Amino acid sequence: MSADFNEMVELFKTELELCQLKPTETMAVLTSGGVLEDYAKAFMEAARMIGANAFQLNLPPANRGISGSFGVTPLTDNRVAVEVLKKADLIIDLVLLLFSKEQLELQNAGKRILLVVEPFDVIKRMFPKPSDKKRVLHAAELMKNAKELRFTNKAGTDVTYKLGQYPFLIEYGFADEPGRWDHLPSGFSAGTPNDGGVEGVVVLDRGDILFPFNRYVQEPVTLTIKDGYVTQIEGGFDAVLMKEYMDSFKDPRAYAISHIGWGLNDRAQWHSLALDSKVFGMDGRSFYGNVLFSLGPNTELGGTNDTQCHLDIPMKNCTLYLDGKLIVQDGEVVIEEMKPE
Repeated sequence: MSADFNEMVELFKTELELCQLKPTETMAVLTSGGVLEDYAKAFMEAARMIGANAFQLNLPPANRGISGSFGVTPLTDNRVAVEVLKKADLIIDLVLLLFSKEQLELQNAGKRILLVVEPFDVIKRMFPKPSDKKRVLHAAELMKNAKELRFTNKAGTDVTYKLGQYPFLIEYGFADEPGRWDHLPSGFSAGTPNDGGVEGVVVLDRGDILFPFNRYVQEPVTLTIKDGYVTQIEGGFDAVLMKEYMDSFKDPRAYAISHIGWGLNDRAQWHSLALDSKVFGMDGRSFYGNVLFSLGPNTELGGTNDTQCHLDIPMKNCTLYLDGKLIVQDGEVVIEEMKPE
C-alpha cells in the first residue's frame, strides 16, 4: 500500500470509530462502476482493522436524467440490492443516495448511512471533531424550540419561515446512531418550514454560491416568496440560469422552499470552489456562519415533495433570528455554545 493509501485507511478507520462500528457489526460499501474505488478499498481495509465484517456492493450507474437531479440512484427500483444492504449495520454510500426513497427505507430499517463523495484533501481538512456534534446538536435544539426563523442581509433579504411541522437535519460528519444519515465531511443543522409557511424576499448577493451549478453569484438575484413557493425570479444571468434549470424539470414543486440552516464547520472554506469546481460542495454548505437557503425536495425530513430539482444556496454575511433571538449576525455566529473551541 502507498503512503497516501495508508493515510486514507487510517483516517477512514478513525471515521468508522466515530460511527461506532463494532467488531460484532457488518459494514457495506455501496459503489457504482469504478468511481471512488480507492475509497471503497480503504474503507474495507479500515473495517478489517476494526474487526468488523464488511462487503462491497457494486451496481451499474444510474440514468439520472437531468444533470444534477436528485433521487434517482443505482439503487432505484433494485429490490434485491436494497434487501442486501439491510443485512449491514453501517452503509458507506459512495454513489449519492440523497433524497431517494431507498435511502429513507434503509434509514427506517435502522441502518446507519454515511455519504462520502468529496475529494480526500477536503475530507482531511474538514474532518469531524467530537465537539462538532455538540455544537450542531445545540443548533438543532434551538430550532426545535422555535416557531419562527427570519433571516436578512444588506442586499435586501427579509424572509420568515414558520417551523414546527417537520424534524431537523443534523450533519456533524459521522453516523453513530441507528437510522442516522450523515455526510463526511459536513457541519451544519437545518430545518424544513411548515407547508406553505415561508413569506418574503431573498436577495442572493455577489459571492453567494449556487449548487449544483458550483458557481458564485455574480450579480444580485431577487426571489419573491409567497406561501412557501418562489413566485418570481429577477436579475441578470444567474437569475436566467436558475429559472431555466428549474423549469427544465417540468415540475412546479421545484420552486418550493426546502431546508434552511447555518454552517458551523470552522475548517470549511468559502473560497474553495474557486480552487476546485469539481466537488460536491461541502465546504460551501458548511462554512462557518453561512445561511444555507434551499429549494426543492423535503422528503429527507418527512415531507412529501420528492421533486428531483434541488438547489442549495449558501449565503454570506446574513443575519438570522429564531423567535426574534439573534443567532447569526452579518455572517458571524453569536451564540457561545456554537462557537469553535
